[in-house]
Amino acid sequence: MEKSKLQLTSETNTNFWNDSCSVEELQYAIENGAVGATANPVIIGEVLKKEMHLWKDRIYQIIDEMPTATEDEIAWKVMEEISVSGAKLLEPIFYHQKGKNGRLSFQTDPKYYRNARKIAEQALYFSSLAPNIIVKIPVTKAGVKAIEEATYQGVSINATICFTVSQCIAVAEAVERGFKRREKDDKDISSMGPVCTVMVGRLDDWLKEITNRDDIVTEPAYLEWPGVAVMKKAYQIFKERGYRIRLLSAATRNHMHWSEFIGGDVVVTLTHQWQKRFNASDVEVIPRIDNPVDQRIIEELSRKFTDFRRAYEEEGMTVDEFDDFGATSRTLRGFISGYESFVSVIRDFMLPNPDK
Repeated sequence: MEKSKLQLTSETNTNFWNDSCSVEELQYAIENGAVGATANPVIIGEVLKKEMHLWKDRIYQIIDEMPTATEDEIAWKVMEEISVSGAKLLEPIFYHQKGKNGRLSFQTDPKYYRNARKIAEQALYFSSLAPNIIVKIPVTKAGVKAIEEATYQGVSINATICFTVSQCIAVAEAVERGFKRREKDDKDISSMGPVCTVMVGRLDDWLKEITNRDDIVTEPAYLEWPGVAVMKKAYQIFKERGYRIRLLSAATRNHMHWSEFIGGDVVVTLTHQWQKRFNASDVEVIPRIDNPVDQRIIEELSRKFTDFRRAYEEEGMTVDEFDDFGATSRTLRGFISGYESFVSVIRDFMLPNPDK
């Protein structure tokens, strides 16, 4: 049988992960070469919509088993069980690849984004749920501190809510500090597999929002390249400095958010919809990670967008400025809203609406 394009991608240095923990979608992804998956409150809410028949009875059981629990506590318990079920499907890959892949990402509470201690404590707990859990930590000021501490505690982290070269470097340095502390204390790091996510599509989204807000006129096609430019620049820096963490792309908006990263020792996360599109496409599977973005695009974006310069330049932002970056606050607000929407689903199980 002829291999799919995603299977061919996985035969380069590039891996892909499924951007969901849906059982049905994850099984399709694994068949096509996926070696990981991800979850967060928004994703898990979508999973429930698609697979409520698999979880409805269990949710009622959890409510009965935890008679004094709040709706938030029930919600996190449900998210834990859905995530662990996805992680189970990936365990054979995890053991075969000795921890580099085969992991399921589980996100810390987005409302903790200012509290390094709470983030690190939750990361340590989530890591204990299954051997192949990788824990998502936001790249905020507090998140960077939590990444170092969680790494030192042996947690494989997935840095998320990250859009800029300076954030990627801060994550890589925090992971290195955590690794060095572990090595100093003779603690093993051989099976750890940290990644740093670049939400390439969300950076593009943010600059398009600025275009409309500030009435900026630029070549429309140029606005499909900011996330690619950041990912490629961060990748070159990571290679030059020998950081022991891989980059991961997320928030796919066009085929370049997959095709331009082929060949790199990176991870590309793809939704089920994008996987099917790419497998059916005529995009050639060839290495492009080292192909530079057209300098005219870089110059135009740098001239017209302050936030592109903040995203692209190595010292574009300090750690103290991470929380105020537009794409960061926008995404955090979306994740918090997604969590609250998920809790409302659990509320309907616990307190059925009498008016419906």
